[in-house]
Amino acid sequence: MRARGDPAAAAPHVSVILPVHNAEPWLNECLESVLQQDFEGSMELSVFNDASKDKSMTIIEKWKVKLEGSGIPVVIGGHASPSPRGVGYSKNQAVAQSSGSYLCFLDSDDVMMPQRVRLQLEAAARHPTSIIGCQVRREPPDSTERYTRWINQLASDQLLTQVFTSNGPTVIMPTWFCSRAWFSHVGPFDEGGQGVPEDLLFFYNHLRKGGGVVRVDQSLLLYRYHPNAATHSVLETTIWTHRVRFLEERVLPHWAAFTIWNAGRQGRRLYRSLTAGTRRKVVAFCDVDENKIRKGFYCHEDSQERPKPRVPILHFRAAQPPFVICVKLDLTGGAFEDNLRSLHLQEGRDFLHFS
Repeated sequence: MRARGDPAAAAPHVSVILPVHNAEPWLNECLESVLQQDFEGSMELSVFNDASKDKSMTIIEKWKVKLEGSGIPVVIGGHASPSPRGVGYSKNQAVAQSSGSYLCFLDSDDVMMPQRVRLQLEAAARHPTSIIGCQVRREPPDSTERYTRWINQLASDQLLTQVFTSNGPTVIMPTWFCSRAWFSHVGPFDEGGQGVPEDLLFFYNHLRKGGGVVRVDQSLLLYRYHPNAATHSVLETTIWTHRVRFLEERVLPHWAAFTIWNAGRQGRRLYRSLTAGTRRKVVAFCDVDENKIRKGFYCHEDSQERPKPRVPILHFRAAQPPFVICVKLDLTGGAFEDNLRSLHLQEGRDFLHFS
């Protein structure tokens, strides 16, 4: 691999893809982390400024000089329309104007560890049809503790079995690294703008096309949490709808019948969200709540069917797999996990997590 700045180098091996919108508070630290990469091959930075109204462009121009002085070419695009076009559009534009064989996605409010590009490129070379992620360090450290633990501690097989949960992609978008060829095969990102979960939709398309999911088990990104993050613009109901449809597309057609584990609010919500044909596959709810079990059934009052469907509610030991689990895993003090382990089931075959 050629050293940085080698005039004989052809197209850069890695393009760092950086969409920017009003990122002034974090941009210096973000761009410093690009400069500090210990990767010795050819690398470029591709920035797309999505109608920033702050001093983001001034900061970018300053860092362009520093980065290019260190042998990292900087490509800058953008627009100055009254309103931003959104994260999906900005990422697509940054990819289109770049030329690297591999793409390293970076959010403008995050910070890469020096070894990130080097280690993820090594993994991507071994897994050419995979999205490569990594573990993260959250900033502030006490924000989204459960989510951060989930990101960092999923087992390798769970990167595929837990893709239906409310947490979204099992490797988070700011850590993504993949080949340009694979991105072109799957993408581009949805450009619907604010309120569209472009990362989740891309991730689902990636899985539809047989893509793998790999995580480098080192903390390679400082993942910042703040109220202005774009993810807060996506409604939970939007995410829910996409998740249910993907579940119905990918798993439920292969199950002749199944049980929903949780006869409470989330389990009933899932049941009501299913298409009529899939609802008929639900043979029971299961739970540990004696009051729910004593009632004996759940009646879907909004159904147009006559008579209205009544679904039995059973104790989990009396229910039959496969299960769609609508229980938050770490909110029961370990009791749920103990109950699940006692059944000796295989994740992905006998049960999957939806909550």
